[in-house]
Amino acid sequence: MKLLNKLKNIFKNLYLSRRLYMAFSAVIITFAVSFFIKILFPFAELLLILFIIVLLSDIGLLFQEGIKFSAVRRVRKKLSLGHRHYAKLIVENLSAMKLKADVIDEVPKELQIRDFRVSEVFKAYQTKEISYDFRPVKRGLYNFGEVHLFLRSQVGLVIRRYSINIEESVPVYPSLVEMKNYELYGKSNYVQTHGIKKIRRIGNSHEFEQIKTYVHGDDFQKINWKASGRGQGLMVNHYEDEKAQPVYLLLDKSRNMKMPFNDLSLLDYSINTSLTIANTALKKKDRAGLISFSEKVNTIIGAGNGNGHLERILKALYNEKEGRFDANYEGLYQVIRAKLPVRSLLFLFTNFESKNSADQILPVLRQINNRHLLVVVMFQNTELEEFSQKRPTNTEEEYVYTQAQQLVYDKKEIVKRMQQYGIQTVLTAPENLTMDVLNKYLELKARGMI
Repeated sequence: MKLLNKLKNIFKNLYLSRRLYMAFSAVIITFAVSFFIKILFPFAELLLILFIIVLLSDIGLLFQEGIKFSAVRRVRKKLSLGHRHYAKLIVENLSAMKLKADVIDEVPKELQIRDFRVSEVFKAYQTKEISYDFRPVKRGLYNFGEVHLFLRSQVGLVIRRYSINIEESVPVYPSLVEMKNYELYGKSNYVQTHGIKKIRRIGNSHEFEQIKTYVHGDDFQKINWKASGRGQGLMVNHYEDEKAQPVYLLLDKSRNMKMPFNDLSLLDYSINTSLTIANTALKKKDRAGLISFSEKVNTIIGAGNGNGHLERILKALYNEKEGRFDANYEGLYQVIRAKLPVRSLLFLFTNFESKNSADQILPVLRQINNRHLLVVVMFQNTELEEFSQKRPTNTEEEYVYTQAQQLVYDKKEIVKRMQQYGIQTVLTAPENLTMDVLNKYLELKARGMI
């Protein structure tokens, strides 16, 4: 029984190499030639016997008990959506034989990496590191499977598959990397030195905190001339921002948010940004909340700032899925009326491609804006804008060019119309979404509008 299982294992993991086919072809050709030249027949028989002996020896070398390998995969325990990550395989030859190996890692199917293969030569007891990068573009659980080594000896007639089970599952969350990157920016009320536009602080609704030395970006209007006159340089009054203001992230999950840019949907861009804004609001001592909706409201997380609140928002964002129908803004308004009794700052992540669709929703947005401070965040179609700037060369391109220009113009008209009704708007390219929305939040906070 043991011998039978061993033979079964050999046949299951045995592959024939190109070198074997070439050697066997040489034997066949020798027999064919010996049919015409009789003297070559004994030589052909000897060649066949030698071929069989070498073949069996090669199989015996590869499948002997002493052939052992180990492998360890190192990858981050939490991956960030849309960011490039690295995985490392540490493969060790635990045998005393020098072997060639093609290393194949079973990467998650979501990554669509179908040609991963690294060829290495392992000396006796040698360890090698193999690194590769990948970019997850979908949220969820990513399953890494086995590592397969296709081993060849110096003879190289056959190949042995050697599989090492190091299966593991790694979750892909909304961008934790982006959240950490922007965390430093949010700590400062003046962030123009980081590529974000200058924020002008107006009004005096903030409580006085202390007098500090002037630094680049401070408001000239808050210079304390009396303190500056003491010879210590320019001094400015610093005020403490109002705290515990409710900030809600409203996510439109309807079908118009499925449009992809650089492999990520508009909803995924919005989810990444929502996590960053929620984290910044909590760091600013405000209270963050989340509402997601499509044909109905799916997720409601009340504004809060206690321990673990960001984790609740992160888990909710991790589980969000795109809807298949149009968004129900009337249902959203009813939920806001019932669940948000206090005036709050609302960031609505949505997208309108036509003036018709925007006009239907505008009355609801105006009602929401009357009760709260609403910021509508929409996306520029960067590919459409690039196309609209190219001159057409034929009649068909002329038609498409005209339509592209009209759609770009309509998007700007939608923004202008909302601003006329006092609705704050952010129109931005997907890749600039987080920076522009974060800047808007800091600007509104600096102006004392929330």
